[in-house]
Amino acid sequence: MDKNFQEEQFTGIKFTPPLYKQRYQFIKDLVGKYKPKKVADLGCADCTLLWMLKFCSCIEVLAGLDICASVMREKMHRLSPLPGDYLQPAERSLTVTLHHGSVAHKDPCMLGFDLVTCIELIEHLEQSELTKFPEVVFGFMAPSIVVISTPNSEFNPLLPGVTLFRHPDHKFEWNRGQFQSWALETARHYDYSVEFTGVGQPPRGMENVGFCTQIGVFFRKYPQTSEFAQSEKPTEAVYKTVFQAVYPSLKDEKYLQNAVVSEVIFTAQIIKQSLLDCLMSEHEEYNDDPTERKSKFQPSMNCVSEDLGKLVVEKSMEPFVDGNVMYIPLTTIFSFPKVNRLCGTFEKLCKLIAGKVALSGDGSAVTFNTGHENEEN
Repeated sequence: MDKNFQEEQFTGIKFTPPLYKQRYQFIKDLVGKYKPKKVADLGCADCTLLWMLKFCSCIEVLAGLDICASVMREKMHRLSPLPGDYLQPAERSLTVTLHHGSVAHKDPCMLGFDLVTCIELIEHLEQSELTKFPEVVFGFMAPSIVVISTPNSEFNPLLPGVTLFRHPDHKFEWNRGQFQSWALETARHYDYSVEFTGVGQPPRGMENVGFCTQIGVFFRKYPQTSEFAQSEKPTEAVYKTVFQAVYPSLKDEKYLQNAVVSEVIFTAQIIKQSLLDCLMSEHEEYNDDPTERKSKFQPSMNCVSEDLGKLVVEKSMEPFVDGNVMYIPLTTIFSFPKVNRLCGTFEKLCKLIAGKVALSGDGSAVTFNTGHENEEN
């Protein structure tokens, strides 16, 4: 719940990286392994974990929940899209939402998640909340994976300054046996399996105390049946949404069109410049023999750069200049990998650039007026 329990105050032991970063890295590694699309962080506090997870390309939905709205509001701006996200939208969609509420209450906005994290949360819960917690997370939300971390009280004697609990808001701190007993019973009751691990290695020779932070990773054994999924699912919202950000995405037709138009113009400009350079070179070559000059310039493939030549393999795909107009076939532009990847089909390319790019009369080529360039040359 609070990454800021002052680990650095324990001068007798120095964790590198700091313990809270080790916990967050553990979650990032888990995300990298299982590739969840929807992740919820219960007890998200200052949203640091959510901020780290928003860069994971597999995640499309992030949600945070905390009982203290003011703590979330202090740093929630970090979850907003940056200007670069609009300039270069990602291929995936991403929505980030923060909710104010208690983990002891059920709200339908928390249904459908693949991974739920509870980092340093349960030790902050009152007994009445802790009693309801398993039913909310494992029974109601029922994600595929749940990660719960909590202090290991067996480690506390190694931490100078700790007399009872590590943080004044902790209601309890379990030893490994207590945590594992609770976790195993919870897993059994809700048809999960659980694996135990942790972060924060003890000093050499003190391995018997275990990790400073103990972690349980729960895996749901069976998919939810439709009958179970529909039973006792409240429809009334009890959480208050305090923040939501929808990131620009190429799955949005508006952003996809902008990206395709920009890439088409950029690609066409590269081809255009290559042909103009070639035209100028041949113009200078025939400058002493006016009879060789042509009103229509059709460059051979050796005029096109090596990279372009690899792509422009068919006669119908060759760009050409006619008078003061350059024609670059859309088939040539579509053959470029990035354009191809963005559009998927040639028909999609034509649809997205219609009315946005200057085309020939039959719509088969991008056109440029080269009169200005010729005057300058």
